[in-house]
Amino acid sequence: WGGHIAPSFAAERLASDVNLFQAVVDRLLAERRDGRRVIVACWSTGTRDRMAQVLKDHGLTNPRMAENWRDAETTSAATTSLVVLPLETGFETKDLLVLSEQDILGERILRPQRKKKASDALTEAASLSAGDLVVHVDHGIGRFLGLKVIEAGGAAHECVELQYAGDTKLYLPVENIELLTRYGSDDASVTLDKLGGVAWQAKKGKLKKRIREMAEQLIKLAAQRLLVKADVIDINAGAYDEFAARFPYEETEDQLTAIEAVFDDVTSGKVMDRLVCGDVGFGKTEVALRAAFAVALSGKQVAVVVPTTLLARQHFKTFSERFKGLPVRVRHASRMVSANELKATKEGLADGQVDIVVGTHALLSKTIKFHDLGLLIIDEEQHFGVGHKERLKELKANVHVLTLTATPIPRTLQLALTGVRDLSLLATPPVDRLAIRTFISPFDPLSIREALLREKYRGGQSFYVVPKIKDQPDIAEFLRQQVPEVSYVVANGQMAPGELDDIMNAFYDGKFDVLLATTIVESGLDIPNANTLIVHRADNFGLAQLYQIRGRIGRAKQRAYALFTV
Repeated sequence: WGGHIAPSFAAERLASDVNLFQAVVDRLLAERRDGRRVIVACWSTGTRDRMAQVLKDHGLTNPRMAENWRDAETTSAATTSLVVLPLETGFETKDLLVLSEQDILGERILRPQRKKKASDALTEAASLSAGDLVVHVDHGIGRFLGLKVIEAGGAAHECVELQYAGDTKLYLPVENIELLTRYGSDDASVTLDKLGGVAWQAKKGKLKKRIREMAEQLIKLAAQRLLVKADVIDINAGAYDEFAARFPYEETEDQLTAIEAVFDDVTSGKVMDRLVCGDVGFGKTEVALRAAFAVALSGKQVAVVVPTTLLARQHFKTFSERFKGLPVRVRHASRMVSANELKATKEGLADGQVDIVVGTHALLSKTIKFHDLGLLIIDEEQHFGVGHKERLKELKANVHVLTLTATPIPRTLQLALTGVRDLSLLATPPVDRLAIRTFISPFDPLSIREALLREKYRGGQSFYVVPKIKDQPDIAEFLRQQVPEVSYVVANGQMAPGELDDIMNAFYDGKFDVLLATTIVESGLDIPNANTLIVHRADNFGLAQLYQIRGRIGRAKQRAYALFTV
């Protein structure tokens, strides 16, 4: 009984009415009944594990994971083993059947390995200076010393000279320069790797493990999201059209698309987890208002969670005005409301008397109980801490979630881009919206005076934002001395809630020309009459902060101006 080529499952692969893996399992079980050993050779550990799981799902019991060929070959009769083995075509003998992965799945399609172009590598080499840190794929972090010609095998070779820990050297031929990348961090805090050591491989191993864990977590999140059911929200078309007509502007195409996507989500019976990402002033709040209307009129509660008391007050005002005259009760929960009012709001949420609540992280307190929460709206998620987000996870197990942001944190953006969270982009500016003109310059009293007076004389207001509270007295003195024509008011987070509320209301009502504030104005404030912004020591702010702060202006049809001083 000589050896033969193993059976191929080509016919089963081509037949549309045949389950390929069921056919494979049927053959394996038949071999087992005949007392023959079967070995399935797979290309890698990953494909072996996946193959084993698929075969088990189709009825193969107790497949054995073999360490190597010898381990697989010495198993007892009537055993099916899977082993990592670079075998293209299987074979069979009297007592043994060896199937390759290619026999089952067909010809292996290899993805061509992406390499750096030679031109890119030469450009990168030319951009390196002696002393720069680089990373070698196999040896880790070293220091680039320059190019050196090495005699080897009777021929001259131009090599990149790299220094590693212990003053050891590595000479890398320039044709292999694609193995190097520039190290991106600060040189002073970096330790060189040891040439031939295990530390670099350990780092790579940890990183691979972390990537696998992240992938598993993303898959798990996506699976949980698909499995969890939510109540179907019924949308009253007539009432909705009346509510939409209250919007004083024309919706952009992106807004309409986002609203339609939200309605599709809440009427699907599955939990919505949608990120609405759009530039500041592009209409994210209107999308939230429409979603809140649909959910509240279906008899469920809506919670709007925002990072600051000022933004909570503004959203409460916006929601109250839009829902005025409708059978929807809107309440406010933050440190700006009295203890008695907050207590009444908590009771209303617990017994179902409150339909929509707008508040800060006070809403995340475990003392607040919802009667029937249907929608959670999170504005500016990037401002919430880890503890707050853990509480949000508890709240949103089977609740629709709508997240609004202009500057999403990397993890939120990753979840959206990988499809774990649905994403709606608002990229179209409102009609007649003019782009903000932004300038960066050293601190110049004359330029600042000119900007503030120009805004005052065209009937507008200005923001003057400083990085720290201790900077406010100096800027206040500057305004008194250099721009006495303008009236100003100071606002910061250390003020009493009532005092801060009075200041913001006064500025909103146009009683002051300039609001001298800290970053409390960063999130979501909507004062259309304020169209000039001065940022003191802009180099002390983060890029996302500056983007959000600049979004406080340019919300009207007038041209807005931003001046970042350094």
